[in-house]
Parts: sequence; structure tokens; C-alpha cells
Amino acid sequence: MKLATYKDGSRDGQLLVVSRDLSTAHYATGIASKLQDVLDDWNFMSPQLQDLYDSLNNGKARHAFPFETSQCMAPLPRAYQWADGSAFINHVELVRAARKSDVPDTFYTDPLMYQGGSDDFIGPTDDVVVASEAFGIDFEAEIAVITADVGMGTSAEQAIEGIRLVMLANDVSLRNLIPGELAKGFGFFQSKPATAFSPVAVTIDELGDAWQGGRLHMMLQSTWNGRKVGMCEAGPEMTFHFGQLIAHICKTRNVRAGSVIGSGTVSNKDWTHGYSCIAEKRAIETIESGAPVTEFMKFGDTIRIEAKGKDGQSVFGAIDQKVAALQAG
Repeated sequence: MKLATYKDGSRDGQLLVVSRDLSTAHYATGIASKLQDVLDDWNFMSPQLQDLYDSLNNGKARHAFPFETSQCMAPLPRAYQWADGSAFINHVELVRAARKSDVPDTFYTDPLMYQGGSDDFIGPTDDVVVASEAFGIDFEAEIAVITADVGMGTSAEQAIEGIRLVMLANDVSLRNLIPGELAKGFGFFQSKPATAFSPVAVTIDELGDAWQGGRLHMMLQSTWNGRKVGMCEAGPEMTFHFGQLIAHICKTRNVRAGSVIGSGTVSNKDWTHGYSCIAEKRAIETIESGAPVTEFMKFGDTIRIEAKGKDGQSVFGAIDQKVAALQAG
């Protein structure tokens, strides 16, 4: 099934069930008002939502209405945890090669991960608001999952069973703030503002054979200012699958229902596939010619991130955002 959250003036919005083709929706009122409630009681509530989803797809839902992505918050507007990995080692290799730095051997066996802000996710069509273009504004097209409870010490293969929903993410980065923060030795903070997610989150059964071994085998499309810049395969080159990312967290703690885990920038060794973030394009330029040419995003720029199924239909809906300046006052 496919789930979304509509804006209603509250922090957590109103839960919707959305049709497979993303054309119609139905409020989940009577079952659950928000997604976190469902995640907390999945075995009881999800079958009821599935029944509503089936009725919606069969044209039998009595109070269905047209689905509008412009009304969407993030599927889970705020979460108990947002942990973003760097599961595509090619991305790390490119960035380090551009600055003539080796990739440590441990990076191939132990995932990189940071913990971002989860109290203020933004919707798929909300503006990316930034105080200054000088911060180095960049998009990052990613896959993300929402978990059930996963206990400390859970294995990577078992952790895959703890994935409830899959969605897309734009993990916005402020590249010019990163070096100073990393130099302090504590990692990202101000350089990672609010993250955006796709209009809908999707259960694994909806993905068919595109979901294999904790990886989403779909092409992730990134379109910057109307020009398609990335057609990257999200599955084959994902070094660490989502089970491994979740197990990485579970080494020392429990993961609770409603945790959101990101894949990091989707990246392919074949540069003809394009890029899922500007930093990677600049790294390629540096490797090829000694210096980056492509500038970071400016106010008014747009970014669209989407994944389509074999039938050509959008699976998660599109993240479609504009970069905007923070207004005084």
C-alpha cells in the first residue's frame, strides 16, 4: 500500500491512503490519524489500511478524492530518529579522489553514518529555505526506509524484516559549511538542514522484484532546473544494503518504530548515468580537469527527484522543490 500525510495545520498532519497510480486518496480516519500511530501498532492497523487501499484501487472507496502532492507533508513529518548512511561507496571514492585522499579500508566493511535533525522534515513540494547562497546549496537524491522496532544486536539479514516503508529523500547539504564542521571532529550539524521526502511511502510488497535483498533496484531520476542530470541505478552498486545500515545502528542500541534510515547519495561508477548531487559532479570535474566548474544551487533553482516502475509510472511521487531565501522577521 501507499501512505501519505496531508497538511492540516498541525505538526503531524492527517494520514491518507493513496491509490497505486497516485491519482486518488482516502483519509485513514477511523483507523489512524497519523503515520506514527500505525508504526507503533503495525500488526493491528496495517491490515485495516490494506483493506482501504484495496477498496481505493478497485474504485469502491466511498469518500475518495483526487490526490494532490502539493498538499503533502513528509509521509512521517517528524520522526524519533533520522540516520543517514553513505551506502554507495563510489560517492565516497569520487569525493576523496577529487581531493587526492585515499579511502580507508574500513569504509568498505563498516558503513559511514550521521544522525541528522528529525524534528522538522519538509514536504515534497516545500521550498528549500536557506539563509545564504554562500553556504553552497546542494541536493542529494537518496532512498530511505522507515522501520519497525529493531532490537539491539539484530543481524543485518534480520534487520531487513524490520523495514516497514520505503520512500525517496532529498538530503539537502550546505557544502561550504561542511569542511569547518568536520574539522572540529564531531561531524555534520549546521551543514545538514531539513530533509525532504517523497509524497508517499510504500510498503515492500508494492515494489515487486524491484526490492531485492534490502536494496531498491530502480533508477533514481534527478532533474535540476528542468534538465535531467541523473539517471542513477539505486540497487546494484549499493555497497551496504538497508539491513546492514540498520544493523550498524543496532550494534549498541535499539531502533524504535518510526526511525528513518537514508541510503546516502545514489551513485554509479559509470559517469554517463549522471549524478545525484552537485558535489559529485564537481568531484568528477576536478578529477578530469583539475578544478570544479559547476556551481552549487542558487535561489530560484528547482530540483525534482523521482523513481518510476517498469510501467513508467511514478512509484513514490516526485520531490519537486524550489530553493528560496530565508525571509527576515
